[in-house]
Amino acid sequence: MNAPSSSETIRVGQIEVCFRLQASQTGGHLTMFEFRVPARARVPVPHSHVAYDETIYGLDGALTWTVDGRPMEVGPGGVLFIRPGVVHHFENTGAADARQLSVITPGILGPEYFREIGEVVNVNGPSDLERVMAVMQRHGLQPVAPASLGGR
Repeated sequence: MNAPSSSETIRVGQIEVCFRLQASQTGGHLTMFEFRVPARARVPVPHSHVAYDETIYGLDGALTWTVDGRPMEVGPGGVLFIRPGVVHHFENTGAADARQLSVITPGILGPEYFREIGEVVNVNGPSDLERVMAVMQRHGLQPVAPASLGGR
């Protein structure tokens, strides 16, 4: 199936997300989005997914992913598979922007999540971490709370 890709770029803080395939285009089998992470950008809190796998493919630059406590660099051509329930996060500690592709199977996570989380993160001033975590949970992500929130 040749489905047109989305041209909408969703900003979540410094990160840009552009969906290439949505669940409505794949019969719910998967969603696919490209994301760009500037050098030294603020990134999402460590989290796991309840009901879907995530596969990452490196396009440009490199991100350091920490998966189940183990750091690994994913650069151009690198692939990473993350099962449900495995805690992970990423950061760009390099001097260059990074761009990666994410495939979610089944296609449960869509642009709605990134729009909603962007509304919280993109406000002026410090982000409301408790609100961020609530949005994550509504969309099937289980954030790992920083110690300052008492592990909630």
